Amino acid sequence: MSMRVLPVGDRALLVEVASGDEAQALHAELLRRRAEGSLTVGEIVPAARTVLLDGLADPARLASELTATELPPAPPRAREVIDLPVRYDGPDLADVAAHWGVPEQEVARIHAATEFRVAFCGFAPGFGYLTGLPERYDVPRRATPRTAVPDGAVALAGRYTGVYPRSSPGGWQLIGTTDAVLWDHARVPAALLSPGTRVRFVPVGHS
Repeated sequence: MSMRVLPVGDRALLVEVASGDEAQALHAELLRRRAEGSLTVGEIVPAARTVLLDGLADPARLASELTATELPPAPPRAREVIDLPVRYDGPDLADVAAHWGVPEQEVARIHAATEFRVAFCGFAPGFGYLTGLPERYDVPRRATPRTAVPDGAVALAGRYTGVYPRSSPGGWQLIGTTDAVLWDHARVPAALLSPGTRVRFVPVGHS
């Protein structure tokens, strides 16, 4: 695994890798090291091709260790799969179908037949960036973002699927709606989705 380690302030490092799979493998290894006590760090934040480590006592020493270490591959996928009920009724369903060159019903079939994995989380508490669709189904963001996307909206942008955990502005293509609660302060953990979680969308109602 090739990586570039960049200092961020006095107590943090940003580790850049070549792919999402490598970022997931690095994230898993850093979590393992923290759990066994060989890594003392405040926060470990994965993204598409980076992992941020904050709250380090000696960032320079860790940077040297990381660049000299061959990290293991990502662990096997978790066995548990979270099923999210979805109505394929989004206002952008026709645009996505046109971009894919298929009927609207086929968008629902393709999406629901795919097993997704949470690559990383961000944007809003409870929002997971889900990968799984082949590259040919990438879609552009909307030219004009919406000022308000409703909570529970199932959306596509680039290679990712996401579910809006709360109402917010957004430029993703909306293809459906779910009643699943993505973020609940009374739940432990509060986020339904976390990096590595396997996810399936199960059609309900009429698409």
